[in-house]
Amino acid sequence: MTTALFSIAGAMAIVAAVLVVTSRRIVHAALWLVVALGAVAGCFGALHAEFVALVQILVYVGAIVVLVLFALMLTKAPTNPLPALTTRRSPFAATVAGVLAVLLGTGVVLAFGNEKIEPVPDGSAEAVGTSVFKIWVLPFEVLSVLLLAALIGAIVLSLRSGKLSGPGGRVSSSPSEEGE
Repeated sequence: MTTALFSIAGAMAIVAAVLVVTSRRIVHAALWLVVALGAVAGCFGALHAEFVALVQILVYVGAIVVLVLFALMLTKAPTNPLPALTTRRSPFAATVAGVLAVLLGTGVVLAFGNEKIEPVPDGSAEAVGTSVFKIWVLPFEVLSVLLLAALIGAIVLSLRSGKLSGPGGRVSSSPSEEGE
């Protein structure tokens, strides 16, 4: 049963990931990213690592995708399809992706063969918390600073566009101030 659930969630993650990179609209790509990350959380759930699955949903689906969507809105990135940017190199990109998929798939099959997927014994909150706050605390904090810098950068870029600032470069607090 674990193998079947893991396989279904893995297949969903792969299909959604392909749709992320082939979507012509960036907002649709972000929404497919939600599905892909949710399917990865399903993989963790199938392996009985419920805490890791919940963290996957909270951190990646809840925070990272929201951050991406806010960055799209704040920077006023074009949301309409841009075929000139996406179709020219698609055959080459598909070929490279296919070769890498075959190589990685072959490597996984050669490395693990017919081993069965077993539930993760250390998927508890205590084991993960100990690992994060003893071994991985520095990368965890570096990632936090990186995400904060990205958010601040998006705000600075949106303020430079001039549409959010009023007379004298200050941010308008109400629509009536814009006409003064």
